[in-house]
Amino acid sequence: MSLPEPSADALEQSTRLLRTITAAIAEAGGWIPFSRYMELALYAPGLGYYSGGARKFGPGGDFITSPELTPLFGQALAAQVEQVMRASSPHVIEVGAGTGLLAADLLLELERRGCAPESYGILEVSGELRERQFDTLAAKAPHLAPRVQWLDTLPERFAGAVVANEVLDVMPVHLVATRGDALYERGVAVDGEGVLRWADSPATGAVAAAAAALELPRSDSAEYVTEINLAGRAWIGEWAARLERGALLLIDYGYPRAEYYLPSRSSGTLLCYYRHNAHPDPFLWPGLNDITAFVDFTAVAEAAFDAGLDVLGYTNQAAFLFNCGVLDCLARRAPEESADYIRAARAVQRLTTPQEMGELFKVLAVGRGIAEPLLGFMRGDRLHAL
Repeated sequence: MSLPEPSADALEQSTRLLRTITAAIAEAGGWIPFSRYMELALYAPGLGYYSGGARKFGPGGDFITSPELTPLFGQALAAQVEQVMRASSPHVIEVGAGTGLLAADLLLELERRGCAPESYGILEVSGELRERQFDTLAAKAPHLAPRVQWLDTLPERFAGAVVANEVLDVMPVHLVATRGDALYERGVAVDGEGVLRWADSPATGAVAAAAAALELPRSDSAEYVTEINLAGRAWIGEWAARLERGALLLIDYGYPRAEYYLPSRSSGTLLCYYRHNAHPDPFLWPGLNDITAFVDFTAVAEAAFDAGLDVLGYTNQAAFLFNCGVLDCLARRAPEESADYIRAARAVQRLTTPQEMGELFKVLAVGRGIAEPLLGFMRGDRLHAL
């Protein structure tokens, strides 16, 4: 695949990050786990993909998320957020708010419903994205912008709704490989010419224990490579320690465990994105590519349950949006024959058809103190599949 060439400034930033990564490898004795590489590539201060200044979202970036497609996504999601707030507390925290479009759409729709939150917190690691979020909210919902505050860490205590759209997939993952009876952790080293390369080391500790629990496919004739997201499990545990009442609404692409670790998925799910092109090389231009892995939703649900949270619902994005009234939101948008309605309908189709995002993306709700069934999972709930 031929990818667009980065600018000279972008390449310089990538080179600086590469020096940081090679220094970390040298300091660690010549090898780091892939999770550490992914952490540096995405979040190294001032240089990583999400902590640096590269444009990430929308047509001019590397990928388009659901809120970038249409405000109908946020308007439908607002129905679920409203229910959670009414059952807990009128506060929202969004994790990884992108350009701020989802925050604006949620705030405006919640206001229309008569339940604008008293506060809307945004957890964001990127200074550049914080600025874009501020500008978006000032332009689209200026009268509600004073309710928004940017957070540097998880709150000590929280009651309300937590929204995380495409967050779990960019948490650093460990890579493991089986060859026969042997289990390895795949990491990163540097060759004699200073080029990053793959390097395996026998898996130990928490990684080995997690892999053993998965009973991964094994073959004497071929290796099997996959991901384990220990960071995501720990993150859920942190929320469980802080959530007094409310729910986390987790939206991402992924599978339940029975589908994630199929023998046929022998190369894992790791993917990189650059200028709307997917490619498999995480060492290409460090800091300029998004690096993602599909979510093992069973692991996330187990982590929540083990930490004392209730698993409140699990379904695909299509069922969730339909349950939350996305078609009603579409009907309010414009007359059916108008060009605006047709564009919006096409966006909804992309969000909900199985061939697009409707089946690939899943929604998992976990929480505490919510007794009533959640609206988004009234039909099509797949808790049995977890």
